[in-house]
Amino acid sequence: MNSLYDQSPLLLLKNQELAQELKKLMVCKKFPKGSLLCQTGTICNELYIINSGITRMFYFKEAKDVTVHFCMEQDSASVFESYVKNEKSKFNIEALEDVEAMQISFLAIENLLQKKPKFERNIRLFVQHLHVNLIERINDLHFHNAKERYEKLFDRNPDLFQRVPLKHLASYLNITPETLSRIRAN
Repeated sequence: MNSLYDQSPLLLLKNQELAQELKKLMVCKKFPKGSLLCQTGTICNELYIINSGITRMFYFKEAKDVTVHFCMEQDSASVFESYVKNEKSKFNIEALEDVEAMQISFLAIENLLQKKPKFERNIRLFVQHLHVNLIERINDLHFHNAKERYEKLFDRNPDLFQRVPLKHLASYLNITPETLSRIRAN
């Protein structure tokens, strides 16, 4: 299992010393399919590095759930704004498959950075990477049509289409399941 940490490009950023420090603070957690890693109305104090399985982040609007993000192996899952602002999360994170993840509290990361500020740069790069991904997601929704969003997602991650129910993919793409079916048929 340790090789998974060494391969995680997002959190560890190829810094072996940081990787070793984080390994000491991480706990392996297992979540059965359908369980919540984070629940609306609670403060999300944890960061998860997905070893196996897939999660989705979603919220409820007008009695429908709206998918905003998926995390697969070697991705990180959390609701950062909940922790940073110390506010209750507006999002749920659900295991779409059985998930095994390494869990670390944000407080543990902060304590590590206080003791070893040389790692600040690595964490800043990690946060910058998350920010760029968020901006790309916003740009996709604002500047691309449904077919372009579908094609871009499929090109980036075809595994999603084998592992995630189409209703969640349609929600993520901000289209109806019927529109998704038409796009897939062409």
